This record gives sequence, structure tokens and C-alpha cells, in this order.
Amino acid sequence: MPNNQRRVFIKNIALLSVASSVFTSEKLIAAGEPTNQNQSKSKERDLVFLFQGDSITDGNRTRNDDLNNNTGHGYVFSIASRVGADFPDRNLKFINRGNSGSDINGMSDRWQHDTLENKPDVLSIMIGINDSNYYLHAKKESNSVQAYEATYRSILDQVKASNPDIVLVLCESFTLPYTYTKEQQTPLQADVMLRQDVVKKLAVDYNAIFVPFQDVFNKALERAPEKYWIWDNVHPTVAGHELLAREWLKCVSKKLKFLKKEV
Repeated sequence: MPNNQRRVFIKNIALLSVASSVFTSEKLIAAGEPTNQNQSKSKERDLVFLFQGDSITDGNRTRNDDLNNNTGHGYVFSIASRVGADFPDRNLKFINRGNSGSDINGMSDRWQHDTLENKPDVLSIMIGINDSNYYLHAKKESNSVQAYEATYRSILDQVKASNPDIVLVLCESFTLPYTYTKEQQTPLQADVMLRQDVVKKLAVDYNAIFVPFQDVFNKALERAPEKYWIWDNVHPTVAGHELLAREWLKCVSKKLKFLKKEV
């Protein structure tokens, strides 16, 4: 074979080798993508969403298998109905274990049965307003801000030990009226603010999603008066619960990307 033909032959072989290598790499990448997507999808299928809290979360839910009423008629219902209707193929399950009148201690007492045994993948907690009220009325140390934080950490440690990959959603409690002027704050607002700071700190410490419900209502006051959103300083109206649902979905969708359709 003449030298010039030999050089062309070798050059063509080299080009074929490079092309083959690139093709093989692309195949590996392409083969890997569905696997990763499938893994991602599997993590976003069959998820158990569990909501814990007090009467605001409870929403007058039933305590039986009545699928029409066991999520209550508050923000949990709004979240579950909306997400469930939009993603039926994901086989998502929504459990409401809010308990009217509960404080952090009551929630801790029922933690094993109501939370751990349900094995949630996404756990949303809003607790604190009753702790504030109980402390202001009885001054029990078990309802102090320090005890609140210690018990909160204990239940979070338990659920993280049970499921290290759990998605935690920590929602701050809230109250109206709300003022930024310390001299005008009610005793309830002052105590609630201390517990809001605790929840913010816990969200950082436990790599949890933080949901700023107080900010939502503060901004809502620019559009309508207090009683339109929260009728008794504590419990939201129907419109108020919708604000909670919207903010919850907005915050949680940053972690669970498929929920962005809802925002």
C-alpha cells in the first residue's frame, strides 16, 4: 500500500475510533438518564404526606376511614385535594393527624402511634399557638419556650432516626393582630414570636423546609382586615386556610419539584 494511501487509511481508522468512543459515551449517558429519572420518579411516587399539629391542622377531621372528611376542612384538605387531583398517577397518600387543643407535649405523647407508625415520607408540622396560650395562662415550665424547643428536637430526632431521608416541613405558628412595635405587642404575640424563632432555628438545624405563615398573614392585611383572614386571633377563615395551602405548596415545591405545577 502506497504511503499516502496508508496515511489516509490510518486517519480514517482513527476517526472511526473516536466516533465509536463518542457514540459509546453518548449511549452510556443516555442509558444512565432514564435510570436516574426512574429513581427520581420512584422517590416522588407512593409518597406518604403526614400533617401534624393542633386544631388549625385538625380542621374538624373525622377519626375513621371516611375518605371525604378525614383530612378535615382546612389547609390540609386544600393541599390534598389539589395535589391528589393533579397527580393521580403518583399514588400519593395524605394523612391528617392534627389534634384540636394539642401542644408540643400532647403531640409528643402520640408521636409513636400517630407519626412514626404511619412511616411518612413528607412530614409537615405546625404546633405552638396552644403552647403559648397554656404558658401564658398557667406558667407551667413544661410549656415554656425552652421546654418547647427541647421536646420539638426530641420528636424530630425520633423521626429522623426512623427515616433519615424524610422531607421535613416546619411551619411557624401565627397570630393576629401583629405589630412590629415591641411596646404594642400583646403577650400572646410576644410569646408566639419566640416560638417562631425556635422553628426557624430547627429548620436550619434539621435541614427542613421552613414555611413562614406569619409573613403570609401580615401581607394579607394589606388586602383585607384581620377578621377576614383569622376570625379569633388564632383560627383562620376559609380564605385564611387557602393562604396557608398556597404558601405551603410554594415552599415545598422548591424541594419536591413536581409540585411546581401547583404554584
